[in-house]
Amino acid sequence: MKKNRGNAEHYKWGANCDGWHLLKDDRLSIIEEMMPPNTSEAKHYHTIAQQFFYILKGEAVFELKNGTVRVLEREGIHIEPQTVHQIRNEEKVNLEFLVISEPTSRADRIEME
Repeated sequence: MKKNRGNAEHYKWGANCDGWHLLKDDRLSIIEEMMPPNTSEAKHYHTIAQQFFYILKGEAVFELKNGTVRVLEREGIHIEPQTVHQIRNEEKVNLEFLVISEPTSRADRIEME
């Protein structure tokens, strides 16, 4: 079945951010997400899952151990397991991106204080 925002399972997270499960499997997760301007997720890491973030629209700022990385539209970043990270939208427009996790990151998220 073809998947898109219209027929995918939707959820809210953070400060009015949206997510759509395009593929929800124990071995692989593909989620389209949208972050309004000036929002961020909590710093965290995954013990097992690796992730790839691909920016569809806007510009993301990733806070990593060694500093920040700006990821522009049509660019991506690979986050290895055990890597503390945080994505932020510091722009004045919505940030839209795909986050691909292998295996799924459900129940594999450790929040940082």
